[in-house]
Amino acid sequence: METWNYLEYAAWALSALFGLYMAVDWLRTDTTYSEDVLTSSREGELEAMTEQHKV
Repeated sequence: METWNYLEYAAWALSALFGLYMAVDWLRTDTTYSEDVLTSSREGELEAMTEQHKV
C-alpha cells in the first residue's frame, strides 16, 4: 500500500508542476502579446476569402 501512496504524491506533484507551468505560460503570453493579437481571427478571415461556395 505504501507504493500507491508514493504514486499518489507523485501524481499530485506533477499536477502542481503542470498547473504552475500553465500559469507561467499564460502570464508570459499575456505580457508578450496585446489583447488585439490574441483575440484576432486572421486565419478565419484568410479562409473566408479563399472559400468558394457553389450554389
